[in-house]
Amino acid sequence: MAHLIRSKFQNKLSNAATSVSNKSTAKVSGMMARMGFQAATDEEGLGFAACDDLDYDHRQGLQMDIMKSDEMGGGDAGEGSGEGGMGRGEDGMATGDSHYQRDGTGPPLSASKASGLGEEEKSPKITAWEAGWNVTNAIQGMFVLGLPYAILHGGYLGLFLIIFAAVVCCYTGKILIACLYEEDEDGQLVRVRDSYVDIANACCQPRFPSLGGHIVNVAQIIELVMTCILYVVVSGNLMYNSFPTLPISQKSWAIMATAALLPCAFLKNLKSVSKFSLLCTIAHFVINILVIAYCLSRARDWAWDKVKFYIDVKKFPISIGIIVFSYTSQIFLPSLEGNMAKPSEFHCMMNWTHIAACVLKGLFALLAYLTWADATKEVITDNLPSTIRAVVNLFLVSKALLSYPLPFFAAVEVLEKSFFCERERTWFPDCYGGDGRLKPWGLTLRCTLVVFTLLMAIYVPHFALLMGLTGSLTGAGLCFLLPSLFHLKLLWRKLLWHHVFFDVAIFVIGGICAISGFIHSMEGLVEAYKYGIED
Repeated sequence: MAHLIRSKFQNKLSNAATSVSNKSTAKVSGMMARMGFQAATDEEGLGFAACDDLDYDHRQGLQMDIMKSDEMGGGDAGEGSGEGGMGRGEDGMATGDSHYQRDGTGPPLSASKASGLGEEEKSPKITAWEAGWNVTNAIQGMFVLGLPYAILHGGYLGLFLIIFAAVVCCYTGKILIACLYEEDEDGQLVRVRDSYVDIANACCQPRFPSLGGHIVNVAQIIELVMTCILYVVVSGNLMYNSFPTLPISQKSWAIMATAALLPCAFLKNLKSVSKFSLLCTIAHFVINILVIAYCLSRARDWAWDKVKFYIDVKKFPISIGIIVFSYTSQIFLPSLEGNMAKPSEFHCMMNWTHIAACVLKGLFALLAYLTWADATKEVITDNLPSTIRAVVNLFLVSKALLSYPLPFFAAVEVLEKSFFCERERTWFPDCYGGDGRLKPWGLTLRCTLVVFTLLMAIYVPHFALLMGLTGSLTGAGLCFLLPSLFHLKLLWRKLLWHHVFFDVAIFVIGGICAISGFIHSMEGLVEAYKYGIED
């Protein structure tokens, strides 16, 4: 009887303690929610508990290893510590790695991986200035030549869009890099992803773990191949307008340009090409200065009255695609940030590169349009006098041909990793043999890609329309839609209300611009093909 009374009394005490604990927990959760924090769900609580268990076991293992090493004697201990500061015994597991993922599944680093990290730390990193130079090369390239044509159909609104696109692309570049990081149990940001594809795959987990990566890969291939096509188109256009008296058509010039590009099929790396990149970029800036100087010499004849406040509803969406395409750099930003010596300077680098691009692009587009007004052509150098045009266009053709291998090589790498990699269980065998030599089907793939860019350049020789189509189709997706969507998906719990507003607004506006630009660019291409309109 006494035992029964004691058990009932203990049950009442435990129930009372449990209710008090639940009430206090609810109060604390309510206070945290009012302060803007979210309480952890049951699944998250289990994840953190597993994380604590793993961390406890790991630390216990560390202590046991230290005790064993002490027992083995000073000589052996000294030798072990000298060979690898992170070595932990015969099993090769790394010590000192207490940073696990939220779900508690992160394994400790292996010794080989630790040594790989040491080698990676020794490899040279790029400074913020060098990273900014790379971004500038991407957003200040040859496609700036099409911006005056965008002002022709957009007027002052086109100038506003040049500024707006710079701000949005700078913002989406930053949030894309933010998606590479997650907080560990200590609240420190840790880089857990390495590429755009990794971010996309993380957003589609657990149901479709590889769907996002496939979508991003398709968009990257389309944009890179279209960039190659544009280089061939602009080469044929520039040569044809430089020597109009020669009995050679624009298509024939494009074929000759492609013949000069066939050696790209044998490229294994970009070391030989990268040596010319700096000279090409300097030459391009010189050309821009020459064009601006010529425009300034015609300042008395500037047609300010031609700059409109209204837009051409049918052709202005094409201008949106042109402007967006001229700012695309999101594809390589994750790898660029990962190679920076000080990743904390990434935001500052993005700010000054996009401010400089915005100023230079706006100035170049406005001055060129004021000089030629309604006679502005798709490639602005075609408006120059014949004496200057030939020299400027030859430099531009050289830059286009030397710039072609960069997107071509990147497209080939994506195709090979997606379809020709035995380790990834792809559809086709590896393009390289055991000795590193290119196999016949690998060479066929590369030659086919070069010929494909030629055929597209021959049958669709419209620079501005192709640029607008590419910018609307993949540029808006990679620069506007996907970064904002991924940011909302991966960092939803940590976003403030204005971040959510910006992301949703960018997604909606980007979607509208992408759809309208794609439709009108396709209509323009169909019309040009149907009626035989020349470029």
